[in-house]
Order: sequence, then C-alpha cells, then structure tokens
Amino acid sequence: MTHWKTTKRGWFERREGAVYGLTRRAPVRWDLRVEADLPEMGRRRLAHAVRQDMWRMLRDLRGFVPAVEVTRRAEGLRLTAGGAVDGAVPARAAARIAEMLADPVKRAAWARAARHRR
Repeated sequence: MTHWKTTKRGWFERREGAVYGLTRRAPVRWDLRVEADLPEMGRRRLAHAVRQDMWRMLRDLRGFVPAVEVTRRAEGLRLTAGGAVDGAVPARAAARIAEMLADPVKRAAWARAARHRR
C-alpha cells in the first residue's frame, strides 16, 4: 500500500525506499507521463524544482495536477514527470515535458537546487 504524507504547504509526498513522489492530489493519476534519467542528486529538491518548472510551463492546461516521482537506481535517478489532466490531454503536452527534461540549462539549475547538503 502506498502511504502519502501531507506537507505543510498542501502537497502530498511519499518516501518508500528508493522512491520519492510529489503531487497535489493523492493517489497519483498519470494521464500524462514522461521519464528521464538524471545523475544522482537530492530527490526531494529535484522533484520540487521539476514540479515548479513543469507547472509554469503547463499552467494554461485546464485541470492539470502535476506529479513528479524520482527513483534512485544503481546508475542514477529515474525521474517521471506529468500528472493528471481533467479533460483531453493535448497531443503536444508530453513533448513539451520531454523537451523541458532534456534542456541542459534546466538540468544544471535542478542540479544546483538539488545538490546534496553536507
């Protein structure tokens, strides 16, 4: 069973072993889903940074509820970004998320934001 915890700011997060999840509505519904591989960094900070950029990019998508899941693997991180959409999912939405996840400038900003603290 998946356990979601509410944050002080109204987000739901889950930490189960290698997986960190972040969403506004739990459980997550993946109407829109894009995956990317990233190097090792702080999962929580990475998820929040990606969620924020994704929301800014897709805030005009009616009924969009962003979700991000970060899974630690031996070769780095697997990031899943997307979420629920009330209504039809525009054909270009997944491509826009994929472009955002591949953007080297955004990846560098996320790495700075998610740098492990000592």
